[in-house]
Amino acid sequence: MAANSWEQMDGKTLLDTLEQQCVAQGISDLHCSPEKEYVRFEVRLHGVLELLAHISQQVYADFLRHVKFASRLKMNITNIPQDGQLVFGVIEKDQSRTVNIRVATIPSRFGEAITLRFLDPKRGIVTLTELGFPDVMAGKLAEMMKVANGLFLITGPTGSGKTTTLYALLKTLIGTHRHIITLEDPIEYEIGGIVQSQVDPSHDYTFASGLRSILRHDPNVILVGEIRDLETAQTAIDASLTGHLVLSTLHTNSAIEAIPRLLSMGVSPYTFAPALRGVMAQRLVRTLKKELQKEGAKVDPANSASFGGRTVIAEVLQATQEIQNLILGNESAPMIEQQARKQGYVSMREMGDALVKQRITVQSEVDRVTR
Repeated sequence: MAANSWEQMDGKTLLDTLEQQCVAQGISDLHCSPEKEYVRFEVRLHGVLELLAHISQQVYADFLRHVKFASRLKMNITNIPQDGQLVFGVIEKDQSRTVNIRVATIPSRFGEAITLRFLDPKRGIVTLTELGFPDVMAGKLAEMMKVANGLFLITGPTGSGKTTTLYALLKTLIGTHRHIITLEDPIEYEIGGIVQSQVDPSHDYTFASGLRSILRHDPNVILVGEIRDLETAQTAIDASLTGHLVLSTLHTNSAIEAIPRLLSMGVSPYTFAPALRGVMAQRLVRTLKKELQKEGAKVDPANSASFGGRTVIAEVLQATQEIQNLILGNESAPMIEQQARKQGYVSMREMGDALVKQRITVQSEVDRVTR
């Protein structure tokens, strides 16, 4: 991304240029961080932060004004954080689409820092196979979505692709004569055929209260963006026991750890065990460019130019009767893993090691996201 001509651009031209270039290159985030002498522009490409350029304070000031204007933020407010959004159009191969940008500002020592998150429907609304799930795993997940009721969880840290996978799972359900309602924070991508709702804590519309409201709308499938507290967890479990399929996310390092995490929150094992259908943990690893996947090709893992995209590595725990009995007995994670292994459970790291052997990625990538 050429940056040496940016100093001659006005703020609007620079914003327009960055929008198009970031989408073309698959950049997910643009970070603008003021320092004493300049402003540091960095981008997150394939999950890794890279320095883009150092921009003068003068150019940045004009750029910031245009971003705030376009995202309807208050121009005269600089001492408190603000959140907004803007949209722009992209034409690619004679097809047009609209890309949404989430904008967030925060006061810093040398001026307002700003982050732009690009929400491109081309990358955010895709199939399980396009995300990199092997056919067998994708088929297993699709089968799990056919159950009439129960709780299915996706775990992983921020940026591991949980929301994108949830949307891919929802896509398998649209058109199956099921009423689908989501509760998100925020709504990242618009999906036709379902009802999407966004939480608003300032008006007491939280995941817990919103979930109770959703249940009055006769849903078959409910997506809860994240389980953060006991009230939301127990309400989701109770909903899954009364004829609803509930999908949600949780922050744990592995699929198995989700079970003791929820039990430690205080959920009842007597309702949790029969409600749970499965847990999946996932990470995203960078993939080598096609020409570097060939046998004998020299790869420099430290060079970001070696990588051309990302793929998922995941582990799926199916809540069989044996697993449910262990939950009822409040057994430890090692005991649950021991039983899961008997059922064919394969860890994320093992899936990643297989991708290394296939030269799809490198060991340092698997280590980076799993350790």
